[in-house]
Amino acid sequence: MREVYSYQSDPDIPGFDDSNPVAVMDGECALCSWGARMIHRLDRSGQVRICPVQSPLGAALLRHYGLAPDDPASWLFIDRGVAHRDFDAVLQVGRRLGGWARLTGVLRILPRGLRDRLYRWIARNRYAMFGRADLCGIPDPAFQKRLLR
Repeated sequence: MREVYSYQSDPDIPGFDDSNPVAVMDGECALCSWGARMIHRLDRSGQVRICPVQSPLGAALLRHYGLAPDDPASWLFIDRGVAHRDFDAVLQVGRRLGGWARLTGVLRILPRGLRDRLYRWIARNRYAMFGRADLCGIPDPAFQKRLLR
């Protein structure tokens, strides 16, 4: 996609602590909200941060990587300055979290083109299939500490 840590030299990216991985996801999607809660539950180290697409930082990161903040297929995971998007982001989160989350790796058996089409189909239909939820409205104080806005 781009060079490692390329966002650090982008003047449109608000400064943020990038010493830990960041998952940039839709803060209004019930499926994404569930995913964020799973990250919170499975990442016992508390390292993975979550950034809603609707925040200034989330929108700027998506634009930096050539993704549209209002595009339902946009999902980004940045780890050690390397950006992963869409289904690859999901697989990277699973690998990073370890344990049961590594089961997402089973999905690697699907050819990349099929995985990408499946991801885009779910992303385009996620509100109809799963509804809406407010990621930022999750009351858990420990979860709130993970949020970057």
